[in-house]
This record gives sequence, C-alpha cells and structure tokens, in this order.
Amino acid sequence: MDYSRQFIPLAQATAPFFVGVDVGGTNIKIGVVDDEGRPLSWTRLSTEEEKGPQDAVGRAAKALDEAIGQAGLKREQIARVGLGSPGTMDTARGILLEPGNLPNWWHFPLRDAMAKACGMEVTFANDARSAAYGEYWVGSGRVFHSMILFTLGTGVGGGIVIGDLLVEGENSAGSELGHLIIDYHDTARHCSCGGQGHVEAYCSAASVIKRTEELLADGRETSVRKRVEAGEELTPIMLDEEAQAGDAFALEVILETARYLGIGVTSAMHAVDPNSVVIGGAMTFGQHDAPTGQKFLERVKQEVAARAFPALAAATTIDYATLGGDAGFIGAAGLARRDYLRNKN
Repeated sequence: MDYSRQFIPLAQATAPFFVGVDVGGTNIKIGVVDDEGRPLSWTRLSTEEEKGPQDAVGRAAKALDEAIGQAGLKREQIARVGLGSPGTMDTARGILLEPGNLPNWWHFPLRDAMAKACGMEVTFANDARSAAYGEYWVGSGRVFHSMILFTLGTGVGGGIVIGDLLVEGENSAGSELGHLIIDYHDTARHCSCGGQGHVEAYCSAASVIKRTEELLADGRETSVRKRVEAGEELTPIMLDEEAQAGDAFALEVILETARYLGIGVTSAMHAVDPNSVVIGGAMTFGQHDAPTGQKFLERVKQEVAARAFPALAAATTIDYATLGGDAGFIGAAGLARRDYLRNKN
C-alpha cells in the first residue's frame, strides 16, 4: 500500500521531539517527529546544488525553524537533529567526501555546518541507511529484530539494521547493497560508480532504461517503441504503464529487473540472515496496489527461493517498504533519537 503521510497534532504527540533532514540532489526534506516516529510537520526546499553546501545549510536551518513552528514547538524543545545525505562520506568526522549528485559539495563538513547553523547536536548518516532505519523503526521492519532495505531509484541504495545497530562499517561504506556484485564476467554492465556487475548496474532506473533502449535497437516489437518514436521520454513509469496495458516486452524488462534484484537479495541474505528484506524507492511499480508491482515482488521471491538456503528463504519476509518518500527524514530523526537516548543513559 502506498504510504500516506498523516500528521498528528501536538496534543497527541509524545516527547521528546526530533528533526529529520533528508538531503537529495534536487530537494531537501525536513520533518519534525515525535518519540514514536510520528510526523508533526514537514517542509521541503530546493537543494540548488550549484550554489554550494553552505548556502543550502543556511536555507535548511531556516526551513528547520519553520517546520518546528508548524509543529507548535520551539527550538529548545527539539532534543536532536538527524541529517541524511547521499554519497560517500566519513560518518565519524561528519564530512561529505565525493557525492556523485552533489559535485559542488565535495569534502565538506556537512554535519558540523548544520549543527552550527541550527544550534543543535546533529547525527549524520547516509541517506539510504537513514531510510533503512526509518523503515526498521516505524515502517515495514518495525515488527522485526533485523532488516535489509534495497531502495530502487536512479541508483540503488541500501541499509542493514540489526537490533539498534545501523551497519555503517569501518570506512562509512557499510550497507552499500547497490554495489553487491551479481555478474563477474568481463562483459558485465558498468555501474555508475565505475565498477562492473553491481546490482545498481542492472536494477536502477538508469539501467532499466539503458537495457530497454538496447532491446529496442535490436528490433523488439512493443508498444513502448511507438511512444518513444512519438517523442515521449523513456522511463520506468512508461514501462509500467505499457506492462499494465498488456505489453509483453515491457513486463519482460520489469521482471528481468526483479530477477537481477533477487540475486542481490539472496547474497545479502546469506551475509546477514535477516528477519526481513524490504524493497523501497521510487521504482517499485505500484507495489501491492498494482498488478505489475505484485508480479515484480513475486519474481524477486521466486529468485530467492531458487538460490537461497531453503530454511533461510522460508524464514525471511520479503516485502515492500511502507514509508514512501518520508523514510529518509523519519529515519534521520530516528537515528538522532537513538543517539539522544545513548547519551542520556
């Protein structure tokens, strides 16, 4: 089921309160969350990446104050801020390293800049791992002890949560599930990171479009071709629409993507042995509410059943994420809550 954001009034909220900031290449989302992970307010501003990180931090700090005011709170009532950002980073030092979609932000001390701008302590994490924590805390993984998240979008992100531990690794590169290798051949597809054979090279929106273009060039008959030749942009949404209209080619591309994802899911399951695997992001084909989404999930499960240890395949729940685009800021707030409680104790 698609997630529908529902704000709660301050009178029904449980203190303490936290703010989650989810930085993206296009937009920055900011939300106030209570102690039970329920949003009280939400706002969004354009990232305007080309203006640099300091400009964005200043505007985000003002938007943060607006979100706090919308929730009926004051800044001093916020216990801590959580900040999720894309790209490679040094989590311990709070520094963005070389994020691909934020080229003007390289080697910037984002955590400390945000802390200074908003006057509060800030917890810093990768955006996909923040989303994973959000799903674990109050989303699809809330009833489980351990969870793996794959996010399918322009790229493929990931997160692993075991108990209250978000797996970040010694070099801040843990849980990079989009870079699991599923094809070792010299002819394997190239990932956006430059490597070959990664999950992202087969299961991202960009890779789905590239594979579709190659098949169209081979002369495959499909209603997708007519729309592309008419000048429409080829997107996963178009493939979904044509698959739902009965186009066999479009459905084939989507289910082949699910097969590749199932291989990656199996590898992650064998490494972690989680209670659940959750699939989120923008490219989930309507999830349970659409036939294509149902077929996509079933194909992932079939691949896992064929490749994983039988006992592991039988015991692991595989399902869609439930927090939608809010997983990032809710998870960032949840990580801030985790650090607040640790410091308090």
